[in-house]
Amino acid sequence: MVDDILRTPGAVRDAERWTAHNYHPLPVVISSAEGAWLTDVDGRRYLDCLAGYSALNFGHRHPQLIAAAHAQLDRLTLTSRAFIHDQFADFCRELAELCGKDLVLPMNTGAEAVETGIKVARKWGYQVKGVSPGQANIVVAEGNFHGRTTTIVSFSTDEDARADFGPYTPGFTVVPYGDLAALTAAIDENTVAVLLEPIQGEQGVVVPPEGYLPGVRQVCTERDVLFIADEIQSGLGRTGATFACDHEGVVPDMYLLGKALGGGIVPVSAVAANTDVLGVLKPGQHGSTFGGNPLACAVAIEVVRLLATGEFQRRSAELGERLRAGLEGLVGKGLVGVRVRGLWAGLDIDPALMSGREACERLMERGVLAKDTHGSTIRLAPPLVITEEEIDQAVTALAEVLTA
Repeated sequence: MVDDILRTPGAVRDAERWTAHNYHPLPVVISSAEGAWLTDVDGRRYLDCLAGYSALNFGHRHPQLIAAAHAQLDRLTLTSRAFIHDQFADFCRELAELCGKDLVLPMNTGAEAVETGIKVARKWGYQVKGVSPGQANIVVAEGNFHGRTTTIVSFSTDEDARADFGPYTPGFTVVPYGDLAALTAAIDENTVAVLLEPIQGEQGVVVPPEGYLPGVRQVCTERDVLFIADEIQSGLGRTGATFACDHEGVVPDMYLLGKALGGGIVPVSAVAANTDVLGVLKPGQHGSTFGGNPLACAVAIEVVRLLATGEFQRRSAELGERLRAGLEGLVGKGLVGVRVRGLWAGLDIDPALMSGREACERLMERGVLAKDTHGSTIRLAPPLVITEEEIDQAVTALAEVLTA
């Protein structure tokens, strides 16, 4: 087919013309999807190995989630938090039980959950720990990605995310990721929290050294500091456990959740913690018009119920081992590094061979969609409904790209 009868080139041009260029997407225009597969406007199918940055852990249009959304659309979609609706308590209770926490505070986006966590930690520091007014600080890690609000990019070490967005919000101390000694040394009498991703996703699926997370948990307990785990990408089944922290038996004081919580249908995020932490908030001190809306809660209830069975965590763990075996077989054959935890992988391509962007473009030509990050690294995060055969298909396509 020639370009003048394909829809993709024109659709790409229109998107470039009418959209602010804050993204650099692959030149593919999706029109429908189901399970682990996407179809573009010209009818070509692609295996989705990004899953909306883990927002689509349960695949595209999971029947149970779609049914819940349809049923709720016919009844009630929004009340605001000025009133209580009939889906709200069930969502908060079932998510709290999944997290092993007393309370849940629903929001919409991941960045909102992070902002909520920051505000709660500061308020807890002043009201409970007794930090002097205006002196609270939070320890964070180099290479972090917690969102793109002004406050969050203030403690980013990615200059693309941070540059020219100042003046920056104070109150954060940045230490090397995985360095427990540096983190411990950074904590002082004004430290209210340590905010970490148990696995750094945007950085390239970076898994910390064994013992790091338990060490963070211990020092936070000893120094009366909250441990906040940003599980927005790593949580809800992605790594082969409900939470990435589970792999080392660590329970943070606060979970920040999002992405997969909305089932790939609506934006849903939440903060889960015990009463002694979330209980510092009083009416009027924090909120969101759409946070915890009926449609979001109806979908998220079904997400929590899917996770409660353990099926998706098991699939991620078992299929992740197959993915690991396939990818590790490519080390020395174009890959110089591989990191895998469940169905989440960071792949370092030999930079002399090609960039991560070039690799993703070549994978796209072979019917596989993935995302690059930081030069020569690409990430794979397929939906947890992917099959063994589809994993093999993705690995074969990558092998072809590396050896072509």
